[in-house]
Amino acid sequence: MPVPVPVPQQRDVPAAETSHGGDLTVLVIEDDPAGSITGPELSAAAGTRVRIRTARNLTEAGRLLTDDVDCILLDLALPVPAGSAASASTAAAPATAAPGAEHRPEPAPGRADELAVLTHVLRIAPLHAVLVLTAQDDTELAAEAVRVGAQDYLFRGELDARVLSRAIRYAVERKRADIAQHQLTESGLRAQENARLERGLLPTPLLEGSDLSFAARYRPGRSRALLGGDFYDTVRTPDGTVHAMIGDVCGHGPDEAALGVELRIAWRALTLAGLCGDQLLSTLQQVLEHERQSEEIFATLCTVDIAPDGRRAGLCLAGHPAPLLARHGRPARLLPYEDGGPALGLLPRARWPRRQVELGGEWSLMMYTDGLIEGRVGAGSSQRLGQDGMVAMVNSRLEQGLTGEDLLEAAVAEVRELNGGELTDDVAVLLLGRDPERIRRRGRSASRPGPVSTAPAAAPAASAQRPPLYGP
Repeated sequence: MPVPVPVPQQRDVPAAETSHGGDLTVLVIEDDPAGSITGPELSAAAGTRVRIRTARNLTEAGRLLTDDVDCILLDLALPVPAGSAASASTAAAPATAAPGAEHRPEPAPGRADELAVLTHVLRIAPLHAVLVLTAQDDTELAAEAVRVGAQDYLFRGELDARVLSRAIRYAVERKRADIAQHQLTESGLRAQENARLERGLLPTPLLEGSDLSFAARYRPGRSRALLGGDFYDTVRTPDGTVHAMIGDVCGHGPDEAALGVELRIAWRALTLAGLCGDQLLSTLQQVLEHERQSEEIFATLCTVDIAPDGRRAGLCLAGHPAPLLARHGRPARLLPYEDGGPALGLLPRARWPRRQVELGGEWSLMMYTDGLIEGRVGAGSSQRLGQDGMVAMVNSRLEQGLTGEDLLEAAVAEVRELNGGELTDDVAVLLLGRDPERIRRRGRSASRPGPVSTAPAAAPAASAQRPPLYGP
């Protein structure tokens, strides 16, 4: 009856990274009663201590393969005991698989039996460096062993202490480099996948057919992240109303970012379904209560619905800072916020009144999260910028003639500069605007005769729509 070969517990890091000082432990697996490889000879050649363990078969190798082994020296001529090859193909995977082990190539046709011992050792010791010993006239088999997963090969007839010592150290370093490269590649692929996912979760404004201009800036507080707990969106419903919202989930981790995406998608779906104001916010609160990780999680929200003529809007605040409105010939000011309701998730039966706001014929509306106003004023200072400081900053930029995306970029840059470095909180800023003169120019341009085209007109890119903001 075949004796199963034990699979030793593997370490979490490569053997090359756990060696103590310059000492090396080598497990020699060969069926040589004379014991041709000895520790003292290797130590003398290497100038460092080399410990030798010898196993006569795979079963004994499984018992001796412990975490302090740095390299395995395997004789490819070692006979495979009955049942060993089958055990190698059906044994459970080790507790820790080597990076890239799942992509290790199979032996070439006709070489599987000759490399059965090697493939078994690679399976039970995926994090160890492996050197193979073969006959001098079997170069092709030696090269195939390296292709399958060994770090190097040696010929028995040319084996001496100095060559072996150098080969062991090379194999250990090459194994460590291979694992590091695999980890770096996998980390890069994961980062690319996360970036594509986060970019896909950022909103695409649905404003086709609207005369309003749009601009936005988004900066997550988490290092190397594209998405934070802040969220925003803008859509135009079939009746011509433009709906916009901006919100902030408390916290800065990936769970908060995921919840922000869920709330944004839910808001868009509810808005397109015809909900607005208190009814919409009440439903969003139910979504938040079902999806949040704990009862302490809440979210602030600001929503506006702008009438089809663009001259008035409905405003709802759920614990969120009031938007900033700039009209032609007047300094920017905060919209009223006394009638706002609590943040979503704080009170089970809360209500959020909708306030009517007169916008006028020519205006710009800036919606933002508290990351824009909670930055410090000076490095090491305890003073916050606050809403009053933000209003003064925006009016100063308006006097310089900045509009649209240029205004948002300058505002976010100035907040960072005042803070003395990167902001720790997420920042989202949304800018909507209406310019009657631009609308008239567009209408005159559209009324001019031109070449007939059957292709549908492309919607203007959001980045090219620049809402004007006018100072005093």
